[in-house]
Amino acid sequence: MPSHIKTTIAGFAIALTFACLSQNCTAQQLVKADDPRIVYTGRCSHSTPGAVAWNWPGLQIDAAFTGTSISMKTSPGSGYYMVAIDNEPAFKVESKEGTNVVELATGLAPTSHRITITYCIEGLLKNPVFYGLILDEGARLLERPTLPERRIEFIGNSITCGLGIEGDGSEKKSSYALQNVYYTYAARTARALNARWMTVARSGLGIYRNTLGNPKGDKGVMPDMYPYTFFNKKTELWDFSQWQPDVVCIGLGTNDTTNPSYDVSLLASAFKRFIKTVRGHYPHAKIVLLTGTMIKGQRLANLQKAQQEALDDAHANGDKEVYRFDFTPADGSLGYGSFKHPSFKQNEQMANELVPFIRQITGWD
Repeated sequence: MPSHIKTTIAGFAIALTFACLSQNCTAQQLVKADDPRIVYTGRCSHSTPGAVAWNWPGLQIDAAFTGTSISMKTSPGSGYYMVAIDNEPAFKVESKEGTNVVELATGLAPTSHRITITYCIEGLLKNPVFYGLILDEGARLLERPTLPERRIEFIGNSITCGLGIEGDGSEKKSSYALQNVYYTYAARTARALNARWMTVARSGLGIYRNTLGNPKGDKGVMPDMYPYTFFNKKTELWDFSQWQPDVVCIGLGTNDTTNPSYDVSLLASAFKRFIKTVRGHYPHAKIVLLTGTMIKGQRLANLQKAQQEALDDAHANGDKEVYRFDFTPADGSLGYGSFKHPSFKQNEQMANELVPFIRQITGWD
């Protein structure tokens, strides 16, 4: 892990333990996942009593509690989470195979505390399930925490998922340990703007074709998956009415323009259709098309052309709240993550570029 990601929590009056524990928790109590005092941000299913399931990255779990320790109960081997307690820096924990309890903190002051747990990897193969929070005997959850009113949804691919963001570019294989949506431009942008954020993203996805897919178009692209609570599971439609964003950022097109050949006209048509889909769900949101940092030259020019055609079409049809934004293409000066993906520092720069643009179109201070 790069040194800039290794965070030392100096002076924090808790002993943070990153190991998973057994289910046998002495003198503790489980507050089930469907307790109304726990707040979720992200697409998730409440169809099973006492449990919450999801597989898109970036689900956030917020709660306030009393007591000196806290753990969470999850499906074994569900992967990596970022945890932020009170106003201290976030740290990473892992839900490993063979146990369903992950200790998050011990030795807390015997007062009230605030916690945010963020699922920081893609969950398609992990099928994560959250069963609740484990508190000290006699401790309790407090009222639902107040979250920011501003809301941003990020729709994207591996860049938005944070694939390889904790790598150094030398990796030969993909690793969940090096993926972290919490450090991406998306999460950073939202935090800088004091906004809640939701990610609807999957590595390899495009808007009309996926990585190295059929130049005439693929099935299973983002518009096909977008209506559903789970990625690649058409078993539960997502209820768009329960989370209405102020801004929707669409970071697609990098995978569509992978070799072999691709069709710019089909790409433009897909953007036009998807803008209409998003607008149908979010009538008042500002929609921003992003180009990413991994492409340049003619490939970037073609993506910009397709997006501009879609933007012009939206404006011509009366939708003036559609915009475009180009990140500065990566040149290696900020390093690379795994497989030439944006590095930790590149994502910092991306957020620094996007934040002023969103302030400009929203009027947010």
